Amino acid sequence: MVRRRIAEQPTSRLAVWARRIALFSLAATLIAIIIVRSGALEIVPALSTLAGALVLAVVAILLAFAAGIVIWMEGIGGLRQAVTALVIGFALIAYPLYLGIMAYRLPAIYDITTDPIDPPRFEAIARLRPRDANSVAYAGLYTAEQQHAAYSDIEPYLTDASPQEAYAAALKVIAKRKWHIVDARPPQAVAPRDGRIEAIARTMILGFREDVVVRVRATPDGARIDVRSASRYGRHDLGANAARVRALIDDIDDVLSAPGPEKKAPVPNRAQAAGKGNSARR
Repeated sequence: MVRRRIAEQPTSRLAVWARRIALFSLAATLIAIIIVRSGALEIVPALSTLAGALVLAVVAILLAFAAGIVIWMEGIGGLRQAVTALVIGFALIAYPLYLGIMAYRLPAIYDITTDPIDPPRFEAIARLRPRDANSVAYAGLYTAEQQHAAYSDIEPYLTDASPQEAYAAALKVIAKRKWHIVDARPPQAVAPRDGRIEAIARTMILGFREDVVVRVRATPDGARIDVRSASRYGRHDLGANAARVRALIDDIDDVLSAPGPEKKAPVPNRAQAAGKGNSARR
């Protein structure tokens, strides 16, 4: 019996290499994210590794497109490998592309505060920041103008609650968000002193450390809450600090606006009940 050999369809080498590079880029990206979040390396080398992985993702996409043209023209195999490379490549660069659009639309600032005239100061956090991090000093009028143009809704939060209640609400929200509280000082009424909370927040994906300070100041009608959020690295926060300040104030407002426990009416004793009964008979 004669066996017939079925000739195997040749596979595009471009498609094979596109998938290999895409898989390597995916592995390198995950490793870079782990390194950045853990702080195992300095921030600059870790980000350089991440940038290199994203460049490889772009190379994989280009090779996949080239492989698709070859597959179409020559009728060879490799379509599955090319599609896999495209899916992985676009998945890796989608978020950086979104950040690039945000960087184009938003001002290049990294320090947002509800009070540009007298911004809350970083005191305890200032001693923890690395030397190569951004300055803790507020950038000044130019940054305030850019902030107002882009985030006009960022403003102080005024409440008729007492400073102690406002401070407790802010502390509750920060604790719920699981930020690392570096310093917490409640307000004082006897020797007038502002309440302040300094905490470190982390970004969702890369885990960058962002510094936050909340100041609670007494007013004639209650309290005023000012918030400041600043990135440790980079000249552009891509709107992250404004979003953080806005969300924090909204959460504090929800806590202060929540209805308290209803007061139960006192239960009358037997003597009072009897007296009411007699007066009712009269």
